[in-house]
Amino acid sequence: MQYNLLSIFCFLFFIMNLSAQTPEPVDLAFPELLSEFQNIRDFSMASDGTELFFTAQSHLGELSIIVQAIKKNSSWETKLFLPHSGKYKDLEPFLSPDGLKLYFASNRPFKNESEIKTDFDIWYLERKSQDDKWSDPINIGTSVNTEFHEFYPPVAANENLYFTSDRPEGKGKDDIYKSEWNSNSYKTPISLSDSINSEGYEFNAYISPKEDFLIFSGYDREDGLGSGDLYKSTRLKDGNWKLSQNLGTTINSDKMDYCPFIDYTTNTLYFTSKRSGIMAKEFLILEDFKTALKISENGQSKIYKVNFNPNQLLN
Repeated sequence: MQYNLLSIFCFLFFIMNLSAQTPEPVDLAFPELLSEFQNIRDFSMASDGTELFFTAQSHLGELSIIVQAIKKNSSWETKLFLPHSGKYKDLEPFLSPDGLKLYFASNRPFKNESEIKTDFDIWYLERKSQDDKWSDPINIGTSVNTEFHEFYPPVAANENLYFTSDRPEGKGKDDIYKSEWNSNSYKTPISLSDSINSEGYEFNAYISPKEDFLIFSGYDREDGLGSGDLYKSTRLKDGNWKLSQNLGTTINSDKMDYCPFIDYTTNTLYFTSKRSGIMAKEFLILEDFKTALKISENGQSKIYKVNFNPNQLLN
């Protein structure tokens, strides 16, 4: 009897330990909502989970629009809300933690100008409440925007702005910059330290509302797994950033993985990936080949999700 109890205990311990080591599955996010869009990227969501934003593009990116989805009576309604959607390239929406500003990148011209810009700037919309209408797009201004590209503009709860730029004074090809909010304007941006930025590409960062951790994409780095990986870093007590670490193969693939966003209500990490499930195989009939091309994981940009507890980053 004692032997049987011991055997059962050992078996249960083995199963629990095995379960603890099993990586969380990476799944397509909102498949019923997003399946009608073939090439999608970027993701941001309201804290109550009833409103989300993403970028929908043509295959080669000639068209790039931001889509708003609103949950009503357990179903989602999608709509365009930016003026001149499709005429200009709008992408990379980020909803502020209070839900009252939406930041994005665009090549749209300044107000009262007609010529499309050759570089991307950071813009934003604002509203008084979640039920209110959005304002017209507002360029964030020359304290942040330059003649070079500015992309992917997340903000912390204190409105400090993080963004990607290819300006020449950076440490690499693309760098992640920070611009502090000073009551009514943004200070001169600075490139984050070499704990984050390298001689390669660092881009599309997510900053936590408290500014205590950062998740970003990196490419052309020594510890990279593919054409772009997600990395993490936490802020130290002295205000500096801890040396960034690759999130590993449980999340990253050998294809481009980028554009992170965290939903704290469900402890979910959303991100964009170009991973593909198409495998080489022999086809006997053409219909089977056509079916193989229709799978969701086909190498085009899709939005994925995985269970991710941000508190574990801070321990």
